[in-house]
Amino acid sequence: MVPNSKRVFYVEPHRSNRFLEVLGARQDVTLDALTHQSDKVEISRVLAGAHAYQVGASRQELVPHLHVTQSLIEQAPHLLIVSSNGAGFDTVDAKACTKAGILVVAQTGGNREAVAEHALGMMLALSKRFVETDRYMRRQNGISRNAFMGHDIIGKTIGIVGLGNVGTRTAELCRGLFRMRVLAYDPYLTTAQIAAHGAEKVELDQLMRESDFVSVHCPYNEETANMIGAPQYALMKPDAYFITTARGGIHDEAALVDVLKAKKIAGAGLDVWVDEPPPHDHPLMAFDTVIVTPHTAGVTHEARVNMGQIAADQMLLALDGGRAPRIQNPEVWSAYVERFRKEFGVTPA
Repeated sequence: MVPNSKRVFYVEPHRSNRFLEVLGARQDVTLDALTHQSDKVEISRVLAGAHAYQVGASRQELVPHLHVTQSLIEQAPHLLIVSSNGAGFDTVDAKACTKAGILVVAQTGGNREAVAEHALGMMLALSKRFVETDRYMRRQNGISRNAFMGHDIIGKTIGIVGLGNVGTRTAELCRGLFRMRVLAYDPYLTTAQIAAHGAEKVELDQLMRESDFVSVHCPYNEETANMIGAPQYALMKPDAYFITTARGGIHDEAALVDVLKAKKIAGAGLDVWVDEPPPHDHPLMAFDTVIVTPHTAGVTHEARVNMGQIAADQMLLALDGGRAPRIQNPEVWSAYVERFRKEFGVTPA
């Protein structure tokens, strides 16, 4: 280890070789690896000297005692930076980090192409009834070509909930490829900002009522938890589809089961769940009109490389005293700057 080096730790298996390659090439950075089987002595040793933690983004893929909690923070007195592997940071207690003067960054936008394409793929598969016909033909002999008639999506209306990195890319694809009308619900954007992305700013109820496809792309937080439930599903057209590649818990799964049973909507495409992965006997698995994936919308080879590069760039920029572009708790900046200065003798700019 180089004297006075900056110490970054991660948990194996790490999902991006690119991140490890880029940081490993720096002579002033020391990489420490833990595993899910690391004992308390090894974990304590690594935490005691760590300046940064590149943490897994999925709760289900990281053992709880290596989530960024108040307990972990108390064992890491020099910890300055927590960087999520993904666009979200479900394994990080951001409030505890802010209180401790720790910067939280995520790789927002790094998988926008992958997730937007996944949402679009679900739209096409649902409207053309690919999965329904595939399942039928594998189970039974003989099929009428008219029994599973689908719909064109050109010129239809898509309602996007959350016009961030993925939402804007989804809007671009829908408008450019299929000349769709785009409605957007995002209370943090103005009418002009939404119009700049070719969309119309509407309230959530109007979006649910007028859309042929509802696609959810907002983060999960206190404001969005259970934001879409029975009252919102009840507004949807009977031939409309509900799609989400955001986070489990934003939509009410039980209420979605009810509306699908009653055939009040045409179907759904679900990539995210309250419990991940969902059990194979989850009630939503029973519908042929529902397409399910295990939170893999953002998991492609290209997205993984891109996320790793962005994570490495952000980490090194922060460790070199710069301001990372994807900070998730900007209110911590002044406290973080003071802690960084005391640690390295440099004031971040």
